[in-house]
Amino acid sequence: MKQLQIATTLAIVLAIPGIAMQQPTTPPPATADAQSNPLLAPWPGPYGGSPPWDQAKPELFPGAFEAALSEHRKEIDALANRADPPTFDNTIEALERAGQTLDRVGRMFSVMLANMSTPEYQKIDREWQPRLAAHSDDIAFNRPLFQRIEAVYTARDAAKLTPEQHRLATRSYESFVRRGARLNDKDKAQLSEINQQLAGLFSDFSAKVLADENTWIVLERKEDLAGLPDSQIAAARAAADERGLEGRWAIVNTRSSVDPFLTFSERRDLREQVWQKFKSRGDNNDENDTKDTIRQVVRLRAERAKLLGYPSHAHWRMDDTMARDPKAAQALMMKVWPAAVARVKEEVAGMQEIAAKEGQPITIEPWDYLFYQEKVRQARYDFDQGQLTPYFESNNMIQAAMWSAGRLYDLSFTENTGKVPVFHPDVRTWEVTDTKTGAHRGLFYLDNWARAGKRSGAWAASYRTQHRLNGGATAITSNNNNFIGGAPGEPVLISQNDAETLFHEFGHSLHALLQDITYPGLATTPRDFVEYPSQVNEQWLMTPEVLDRFARHYQTKETIPPALLKRLEEVQTFNQGYATVEYLAAAILDMDLHIMPDGVVDPAAFEREGLKRIGMPREIALRHRLPHFNHLFASDAYSAGYYSYLWSDVMAADSWQAFQEADGPWDRTVADRMRRYILSEGNTSDRAEAYRLFRGREPDVRALLRERGFPTK
Repeated sequence: MKQLQIATTLAIVLAIPGIAMQQPTTPPPATADAQSNPLLAPWPGPYGGSPPWDQAKPELFPGAFEAALSEHRKEIDALANRADPPTFDNTIEALERAGQTLDRVGRMFSVMLANMSTPEYQKIDREWQPRLAAHSDDIAFNRPLFQRIEAVYTARDAAKLTPEQHRLATRSYESFVRRGARLNDKDKAQLSEINQQLAGLFSDFSAKVLADENTWIVLERKEDLAGLPDSQIAAARAAADERGLEGRWAIVNTRSSVDPFLTFSERRDLREQVWQKFKSRGDNNDENDTKDTIRQVVRLRAERAKLLGYPSHAHWRMDDTMARDPKAAQALMMKVWPAAVARVKEEVAGMQEIAAKEGQPITIEPWDYLFYQEKVRQARYDFDQGQLTPYFESNNMIQAAMWSAGRLYDLSFTENTGKVPVFHPDVRTWEVTDTKTGAHRGLFYLDNWARAGKRSGAWAASYRTQHRLNGGATAITSNNNNFIGGAPGEPVLISQNDAETLFHEFGHSLHALLQDITYPGLATTPRDFVEYPSQVNEQWLMTPEVLDRFARHYQTKETIPPALLKRLEEVQTFNQGYATVEYLAAAILDMDLHIMPDGVVDPAAFEREGLKRIGMPREIALRHRLPHFNHLFASDAYSAGYYSYLWSDVMAADSWQAFQEADGPWDRTVADRMRRYILSEGNTSDRAEAYRLFRGREPDVRALLRERGFPTK
């Protein structure tokens, strides 16, 4: 399961009403603050400007935030206190234009915090989260401003607005109401206090998890490397060298390092040690333990929901989603859960059989699962994942993703690394243009490699969103992975799973680059739609055209042998029980946790009892245990929303079926419909209706069940 992570600061900034998410077409004269602090100035350079990463220093951000907040307050006050009657132009559109400086500063800070998280950045984050939350509330609770917005909303049908304007007026009003604009002064004060407390707790949770991820297990002897492929040994040596452990090997406490070790290591004792350390992040009863933080977050969320008139935090969060109600999400999850659990039982039986044949009198434990699944795969299909790795050279996979985008959506990527600033030497950049017209569409940044101080997982980030307001702006988007690099100067080989991650995150960036909307306030899609474009984009990796062109052996340049490709096709649904259960159990617990009306919870007991209640197979652990579940507790972003990966995957599987029903993966009629209704509209129309226009009907869950090899009846 891939991640779309949004740093807490950015999540708060984007929640602030009146954040324009745009670069001014004609930069205003530089103020004294902007002259002394480069973070305050409009972004310089070509392509409509780009972030000045070469000038981003932690000591500059507090002053930049202070000045940007002051500027935004003045803009909001001027708007709220206008004497003329409220109209769409002088109220809703004016709100869209406000907050440009704060948007730029917030986005830059969130990127630095996620990718270059030093103690200095973490300290700033802890100090500024509550202040940003308070600023957001000040705007949402501004009575004169809300009265103007409400007046435009009430008159929207008679105002002869365009469909996009009508939707923006409606969504602006509804957003203010959801954030508490209708509360009395006492309740507003209480709500603001809750939001500020939560902001601080989110920052605290992130810092603690990152601290535990910045640890490792040292392998001292060559015997400790038994079973590991050469590429992983080289990566472990590079990780050790980076940490001053010359002559040894390090398994870093992140998924990109841990999962390959659990898959190939023949040392069961070390597999258990690595697994235990990884799954105990945030749960060691030390200074980085997060359980008390979770208790406070869940309780405060429940209090906030009650203040706002919702039965639970889940009901509040899902009010603006495709699913709309927790019961709809729960129904989908429980439709898939029994089939996934049944498949796990079959998978474990096969593993126990292999272990018995090898004379290993063991019971399969969670740290055995990936290791023995690989043995079953080899025995049943004569297929070893390691056989594929030489064909997945990282640069070729990058080119594969870009070539696919060109063939489907007429995008061209030209590398321009060195022509725009970056925040780390690992980062590469590309200019994106329209293949047919040559028009500039945006910039793409790629940061592939794991390093100390970088958050784990994989995510896409938006530095600037496309829009046409006031002359418009083009998109600037990034992908951030945590692949393990190799020896200097050597080709870096990645696994098939890493290649899928690359295509997944690239799908998020395609969504940003293909967006074609007027108002930046309609860029954000519902949480349970966000993962859809990225999940469907994974499908193109394993198409024959991509494999033939780009999956070339890094030494011989030969294509994948036909016999190996045939075996690869046969194993496509292999181990789907494990993949589905480890994710889905976490999504079920997320929803169960956040439908609690009072939010009073003991995280350890809740997790333990919740897994027992749903019948979690003992051989599998949660993909994200609560103590390190950044999706839920580093911000509100995915809280009561982790189900959205499954919701989106139903649409992704059904969309892929649409291509298969036509002329295959490259059918331009289907691709053009996907671009028009799914990828370019942002949130300018209801996303459920957009899907119906694309597909001609509702999404069919049976497409997902077939894709995973589960029964469809």
